[in-house]
Amino acid sequence: MKKIFFLSTAILFSLSLQAQENATIAFNKNTLTISYGGHLIYSGKLSSTSLHYRFQKNQQLINNALHQTISINADNRSLIELSGEINGSDESIACESSAPDKGLRVVRHVAGQSNNLLNNAVYNRKEDWLLSFDVAIANARIKPKENHQYDAEINGREIIIRFLPHYYQKHRALGYFNPSQYSVWKKSVAGWCSWFAYFDKITETDIKNTADVISEKLQPYGLEYLQIDDGYQQVPIGLPDTWLKTNEKFPSGLKSIADYIKSKKLKPAIWTNVTFADSANAFKNKNLFVQNNNVPAFGNWVGYVMDGSNPQTIKTLISPVYKGLKDDGWQYFKLDALRHLKYEGYNSYADYFKTKKYNRNEAYRNIVKAVRKEIGADHFLLACWGIRPELVGIVDGCRIGNDGYSYAGLAQFNSYNNIIWRNDPDHIELSEKEAFRSCTATSLTGSLFMLTDKPEKYNDPFLIEAAKRSIPVLFTQPGQVYDVDPSRSSLINLADVEMSGSGARPFDASVSTTTGLFSLEINKPFEDWIVLGRLDERDKIIPFKDLGLDENKEYLIFEFWTKKFIGSFKKQFEPEAIDTNYKCQVFCFREKQDHPQLLATNRHISCGGYELKEVQWKNNILSGSSDVVAGDEYIIYLYEPENFIMNSINTDKQIKFKTSKEGNLRTIIFETGKTNGPINWEIKYQ
Repeated sequence: MKKIFFLSTAILFSLSLQAQENATIAFNKNTLTISYGGHLIYSGKLSSTSLHYRFQKNQQLINNALHQTISINADNRSLIELSGEINGSDESIACESSAPDKGLRVVRHVAGQSNNLLNNAVYNRKEDWLLSFDVAIANARIKPKENHQYDAEINGREIIIRFLPHYYQKHRALGYFNPSQYSVWKKSVAGWCSWFAYFDKITETDIKNTADVISEKLQPYGLEYLQIDDGYQQVPIGLPDTWLKTNEKFPSGLKSIADYIKSKKLKPAIWTNVTFADSANAFKNKNLFVQNNNVPAFGNWVGYVMDGSNPQTIKTLISPVYKGLKDDGWQYFKLDALRHLKYEGYNSYADYFKTKKYNRNEAYRNIVKAVRKEIGADHFLLACWGIRPELVGIVDGCRIGNDGYSYAGLAQFNSYNNIIWRNDPDHIELSEKEAFRSCTATSLTGSLFMLTDKPEKYNDPFLIEAAKRSIPVLFTQPGQVYDVDPSRSSLINLADVEMSGSGARPFDASVSTTTGLFSLEINKPFEDWIVLGRLDERDKIIPFKDLGLDENKEYLIFEFWTKKFIGSFKKQFEPEAIDTNYKCQVFCFREKQDHPQLLATNRHISCGGYELKEVQWKNNILSGSSDVVAGDEYIIYLYEPENFIMNSINTDKQIKFKTSKEGNLRTIIFETGKTNGPINWEIKYQ
């Protein structure tokens, strides 16, 4: 029989290292409470077979980041149980706080509130704190509840609790992260970019032809943006008219082109940069530029360096461009050459700002703040290229690496995605080698999804499937608040000393991959499941515990691209060789039930996570509601145990269907015809 241990006198630890930054930790009898910012964020009760224990605490500033640690031990190494509740907010997530010392390296993202068994912490973005429980010496189970609360059950012979205030701002060295001042972009960002398809040879005719094709082939599936890249503007780039008045390749002008794109049910998107190459106008208006020996400062790739510390520079060179573009109807803005403005510009001419007694990072932010002010919060702003810690809180997304798709970056900055900004791994080319791999990694991580092919590529019925089944991108948040490969993010402070942006810097996303495993946890009111992308064959065995699944349960596994039912497994499974047509695999893991159940659908890589609104089993009827695309066959894949016989299939729409069965796998194909939107379906069994 358990005995609850008590303490006759209340122990109050008020950790007062820094006002309003540290938590107040109190222990009274068997109750532990943690308060922060005037709110109770944790309350728990201890129990043990021991009557005696040690309760200790430590607090320490390390590199201006506050660490608060609690240690609880019982005499004779007796087992301790701590049962409590964490109070978060509408921006809190259950997550992993640190990398395990063994097991697979898996990049984890989550749609909905995570129930993953790997979770040992809660991160509250709204107040930027992390509360975690060490799992190397104890077991932890964090379960989300209603009202942004979490049950936390911890047991072990020693319990260590860690509270890290200002987690991303100070512990992760993102000094400009102030989450109470901005929200992350929550809508899908999926589109097409002209750059690698046409480079700067792009023409108005190319844009219109592309709009015609993708509006028919991809827009119905979730592709929204058509982005013109370099090639429409006048050169040399200089005063606002060089951006607002197009060159001879775009005779109709920007407003007409934006209107054409919108007429195709697409959103106009446009590229600009922060360079100034017109020497005549630079010297004519030299007071608008950083000075070097009383002449406009010049840098590689950035040209004459616009001075963000001068309000007149903003008024004359920046604001008119983006006001004009917004007035013309553009709704997405890719802002390029930002690394060069920082490195070849502001860092290289640091003495100029020092003499002015003006913080050069603030001057740098002023440029981008002016862009944001003109375009508004409802239009997406992408910073390009390379990690831009100085622009946190201003931009919606960041191109995390060099030109070319970065699989590695998705593991090097996985903890940033949709907490700090939307990660952009760069363009996706629907090549035979990379189409399915790139689309898989981008969609499963909830990243920015931007195709870049000539439109005739989308006539290939096989390759276009990679894109159609990966969009729209679900809003995800990281399952880990650490980076699976920390080699890059740990060096971001070096951005303040770099003086050249030519090529990737040590803190930019790299090319070589560090893992081939990307998981997306889907949490719906009716079911939770995991989708695992496997991009290569380096990991031969997949232990369920490394995915955060219950080793004591049995799971059904379905491969999405090949539409193959793999089987029923416990503890682990060994994937087959990757199909050379797809160059990757996407597995859907669902807990096995004792009745017919849905394995996956063909609509989306999330195996139903996007379009399924409801699924239930009741009275021997499996029923559901799905959003379908007109003209696209909608296929559901079911697992049927041997002792169930299907009687009938019904829908609430006049939709033809056909069905087949092989082993335990039943396939039902609905011919949607002109039906677009929700359909209700049911399968009756005896």
